[in-house]
Amino acid sequence: MDTSNPAVFVNGGLLRMYVGRRVRTVIQVIQSDSGGVTGKSTDDHQLVVKGSQPTFPLTNFVEVIGIADSDRSIRAEMWTNFGNIFGILSTDQVVTFSIRFVVSISFQNLTMTSRERYGNSVLIADPMSF
Repeated sequence: MDTSNPAVFVNGGLLRMYVGRRVRTVIQVIQSDSGGVTGKSTDDHQLVVKGSQPTFPLTNFVEVIGIADSDRSIRAEMWTNFGNIFGILSTDQVVTFSIRFVVSISFQNLTMTSRERYGNSVLIADPMSF
């Protein structure tokens, strides 16, 4: 397994934060034609997947790995069929939890660094409380 260029696991709402970077997401296929595949992300955003089309028929749910072209499109590098029944809600919760976990760890590091530098008089709002 190649770990030199990992793909960030995103949903439709998070895609805008990773434009130009390698991402992976699960979509429910709505339409497929020569212009690409239109699908619904796990958080109900409509996404367009362009680029290399798979050589096999797509199931209702697919995972796409590729480069985020915009906040609503991905240039596909790899496709994986996930079947016709899939736990969309569970997948979106995993994506949301993983992002919240990374933000929480970063916030804790910021808090420790600020308190070491400026003492306990520093008031920092927890980004997870908003």
